[in-house]
Amino acid sequence: MSDETYYRLLKQYWGYTSFRPQQLETIRAVCGGNDVLLLMPTGGGKSIVYQIPGLARGGICIVITPLIALMKDQIDQLRKRNISAVSIHGGMPFREIDRLLDNCVYGDVKFLFIAPERIDSELFRSRYARMNVSLLAVDEAHCISQWGYDFRPAYLKIARLREAHPEVPVLALTASATSHVSEDIMTRLKFRHPCLLRTSFARDNLVYVVRKTEDKSAQLVRILQNVSGSAIVYVRTRVRAESIADFLRQQGFSADFYHGGMNYFTRSERQDAWITDRLRVMVATNAFGMGIDKRDVRLVIHYDLCDSLENYYQESGRAGRDGKKAYAVLLFSEGDIPRASQRLRLDYPPLKTIRQIYESIFNYLNIAIGDGKGSAYTFNIYEFAARFRFFVPTVVHAIKILQQNGYMTLTDEQDNPSRIRFIVTRDALYRIRVDRKELDHLLTVLLRRYTGLFSDFVPIDEDELVHLSGYTVERLKELLKMLWLLHIIRYIPGKRSPVLILDEERLPTRDVRISPESYAQRKACATQRLDQMLHYATTDECRSLMIRRYFGETVDQPCGVCDVCLKNRRRATGPHDLEQEILTRLGSEPMSIRELTSTLRRDPNLILETVTDLLHHGKIKEREDGKLQINM
Repeated sequence: MSDETYYRLLKQYWGYTSFRPQQLETIRAVCGGNDVLLLMPTGGGKSIVYQIPGLARGGICIVITPLIALMKDQIDQLRKRNISAVSIHGGMPFREIDRLLDNCVYGDVKFLFIAPERIDSELFRSRYARMNVSLLAVDEAHCISQWGYDFRPAYLKIARLREAHPEVPVLALTASATSHVSEDIMTRLKFRHPCLLRTSFARDNLVYVVRKTEDKSAQLVRILQNVSGSAIVYVRTRVRAESIADFLRQQGFSADFYHGGMNYFTRSERQDAWITDRLRVMVATNAFGMGIDKRDVRLVIHYDLCDSLENYYQESGRAGRDGKKAYAVLLFSEGDIPRASQRLRLDYPPLKTIRQIYESIFNYLNIAIGDGKGSAYTFNIYEFAARFRFFVPTVVHAIKILQQNGYMTLTDEQDNPSRIRFIVTRDALYRIRVDRKELDHLLTVLLRRYTGLFSDFVPIDEDELVHLSGYTVERLKELLKMLWLLHIIRYIPGKRSPVLILDEERLPTRDVRISPESYAQRKACATQRLDQMLHYATTDECRSLMIRRYFGETVDQPCGVCDVCLKNRRRATGPHDLEQEILTRLGSEPMSIRELTSTLRRDPNLILETVTDLLHHGKIKEREDGKLQINM
């Protein structure tokens, strides 16, 4: 297969005329039948490297990913390009999965996105063997390594798929993996001829900064005032997301919050407001990011310390995807160190507590010993914790450890779609024809968009119906309920909840085995990752250099633009002279940062760094109009 084919597909479906670094090399290797592990940072264009081979090679491309939000986003993007794509994930009814898999075997589906916990079912494996598979793509491939920061046992079962189609190449993708994790990925996926491709973890346009402060709120305001453009502020909890967003609004910023506890419509509205620049600052937990491609983010601020450099690098990498200058800022205080240690202790509750939670979960679900394997249940952690009097974080981490030992899987919170079914016959429906124009119009839209409505409950996409009908979300729901009251349809509104999948039957509590070695090893790995994150926050080494070395790059050239590099340059060029020059200018008249930058013939980064230090030490202050003045 020639490069001409790949460029033609790139132009035809995506409108691009050139590939990004390592994209074409990866496509060539995969289309040549090779197993490939690609390390590509967030925003590097990973989807292209499996989508073009999936189109070029014919048959169906299987994409394994744990991220339901990413599934939805990728499917939406492919369908916009008239490419057939479907997804299977936890919580979907058996009949729906059965229908989709039939379409993958006998239909024209080009891409099947599937959650890892679904690949070991007899239903999937039997259909998979009959599919004309062109490529097996494994996203978030670091999850297969027990040494990775997000190990998921379900990933270990991926290698079994190779038995049905041993000739099919495997493409493993991850944005962050150390050298040790990379080797483990290739071994566990049974690479025939290991091929590792990687792009550099350097982001030349991204300036890494650590601000040490005991007043994070004031520092946050100062940074947002000094750096214009779209921004994300990452926090660890939902409560903090809401409180910080409220605080920023009080300070005059256009800000709102985003977290996994919000309903689908609210999340969509806020995400859209932020993407279209009607909202400048999004204060969010790590639920914000997947499936979001806003290229002109100028600033990513971490209000709280991450658990690992992998997480920090991925989240920071959402800034500056357009190649223009952007900032990744970590706010750090001395109190973050004991808080991080406390979180680590919570992440690994006592083994006795884990077994108690295991037993309570099955009692909560009313499942007897020997039953439950393969079942899926909506699972409200808060309700469960309240009923059995457990601390919520303890439940979360206990389930994670049970998941790592293969007993159960808790998916991310997901939207269980609304469903409808006609309870009148097709002939009767045409005879009835409701009086109201709105209802009649909605019935026409439903019949044109969906099939099988007269025989079974069919999932509906309310966002799509809003677009097709022209009604608002609220009016659409009112009309659906009216049709329900008129005994024309049955309507089951969607709800948002995590799904608990039982990977094994219930065992007597005494037989639940949590490997002490595995438990201790994973705790030791988590401790090591946290130590590296703390080292990043406190080091005098170039921030970019440290990150690149962490991911296995052999480099020794400092970036020259991070806060450490700028401090070193200031020492070499006489920082006191610049400080004095700034103080002299402000002593004459108050000035904004932009005015200082335009009048002083110095590096703008040095000016910003020096101004920040002067503000931090109280030598100058910022007025309500944004101008700086001497602090008398």
